[in-house]
Amino acid sequence: MPSFKITYIHAREIIDCRGWPTVQADVWVDGQLLGRADVASGRSTGSHEAHVLLDGDPSRFRGLGVLKAVDNVNNVIGPELVGWDVSEQRKIDLAMRAMDGTVNKTNLGANAILGVSLAVARAAANVNGVSLYRYINPNAHVLPVPLMNCLNGGKLTANELEIQEFIFMPVGATSYAHALQMTTEINEVLRDLVIDKYGILATNTGDEGGFATPMRGIWEPFEFMSRAVEQAGYVDDIVYAMDLAANSWFNKETNLYQLDGKDYDRDALLELYRRVAEKYPLVSMEDPLQEEDFEGFSLLTGELDMQIVGDDLFVTNVDRLRQGVQKGAANAMLFKVNQIGTLTEALDAAEFAYRNSYGVQVSERSGETEDPIISDLVVALNSGQIKTGMPIRGERTSKHNRLLQIEEELGAAGVYAGRNFARPA
Repeated sequence: MPSFKITYIHAREIIDCRGWPTVQADVWVDGQLLGRADVASGRSTGSHEAHVLLDGDPSRFRGLGVLKAVDNVNNVIGPELVGWDVSEQRKIDLAMRAMDGTVNKTNLGANAILGVSLAVARAAANVNGVSLYRYINPNAHVLPVPLMNCLNGGKLTANELEIQEFIFMPVGATSYAHALQMTTEINEVLRDLVIDKYGILATNTGDEGGFATPMRGIWEPFEFMSRAVEQAGYVDDIVYAMDLAANSWFNKETNLYQLDGKDYDRDALLELYRRVAEKYPLVSMEDPLQEEDFEGFSLLTGELDMQIVGDDLFVTNVDRLRQGVQKGAANAMLFKVNQIGTLTEALDAAEFAYRNSYGVQVSERSGETEDPIISDLVVALNSGQIKTGMPIRGERTSKHNRLLQIEEELGAAGVYAGRNFARPA
């Protein structure tokens, strides 16, 4: 009989895709290393996210080191959890919250707590001899539609494009493998179009793999995207999405949104969105308004027949999501485990979303590592949609390649979400 007792927990400081430090945690069960997880981090973050504990020492990584969080794993969390049953995920996550003693995990750091939480889940899956997605949900079977971020702006790049992400969604694909093929072909056409107008340097990429072009506003990116889709021959198979990250171009002093040299009040901005949706097959918008405007999200959700996703609005937090449900704000939640700091709390938020007929869009962070854990989580949730960046660098391709493996493992039992991405069966 396998042992389920944790015998050792250890963390270290590693580097994410931006070269910034983050936490990697190991969990040993019965003397064997069975669980390892990396903690991703964001650049564009909501103010209500769980606390990432940084060293603040300007002599190391300009203050971005995470040795304090590592020490909290090795000398506070780890010794306390030795001897615990690795399969008791909820009990372990709640215990770490209690050790921290704050709402936002300020003392120990959400990066310390989450690293252990995810590594525990991996270790438990390995003890049971199953993949993580199957361990979390024995009925996991939905392969997600990838949201391919093809043009980057906002905090993801150094260009002047305020909107953070313009996205292809290959809903007409027949499988995840087909979706990757389709969007890669479109992206190569888009690359040629960008070079033709702006030159080769405009194909440099942002944090999430989209081209960091000198485009402005909202109309020009869609013009380029639609031309690329048409030339690649996939007009009937592709729809569009945006992550607007509107909080980053909202002026709190004037209560106006500043986009492409123009000021928009909320009503004017909503009218702009309606015009875009009339011209292009836009099916999903993330954070189209600032993070405290529940009323505006409600208005937009009621007026536009599409998916409205709350990221900074909800931060994978049941309490924030409850406010949204009560007010009819948005109809989908972005799922980022590091926003809340434990796997249990993130899964609880997803469950609450489902119970209230909200969709769940699983997402990476701009500061990713090679760890593909969100690929297992999106399948475990049967969520039908994942935002993990263009497949051009290791921290992005690892997620796509893991989903290809899962698709193969599921075989005939696997279902590609396709046009049912918002409400997969």
